[in-house]
Amino acid sequence: MEIQISHSSMEPIYEQIASQIRLRIREGSLKSGNPLPSVRGFARDYRVSALTVKKAYDLLEEEGFVHTVHGKGTYVAEISANTVQEELQKQLETQFLQALEKARRMKMTDEEILELVRMLMEEYR
Repeated sequence: MEIQISHSSMEPIYEQIASQIRLRIREGSLKSGNPLPSVRGFARDYRVSALTVKKAYDLLEEEGFVHTVHGKGTYVAEISANTVQEELQKQLETQFLQALEKARRMKMTDEEILELVRMLMEEYR
């Protein structure tokens, strides 16, 4: 499994790890039952703290993407289509919120924001 980690990114390393594993699960390159690298092995291979990897795995487990068997390892969980759809929607909502925050910093009004969204939707059709 190939993961890209940017030490200069504003996104925390554990989030970078978790988001890339989520993406591989959604794409199907990591399938239900596939083992993830051990925490120590991952940390060694990518030269990050084992605690950082553990935090990423814990987050993925909390979200239902993986499950851990004590003494055996961490495995990709059985993911339903609804779970994937909910995760994609959650990511989209986060991106919309970031865009809205940026628009507010630019002092755009509600009407200006809505007009921009309408214009973009017309272009996308």
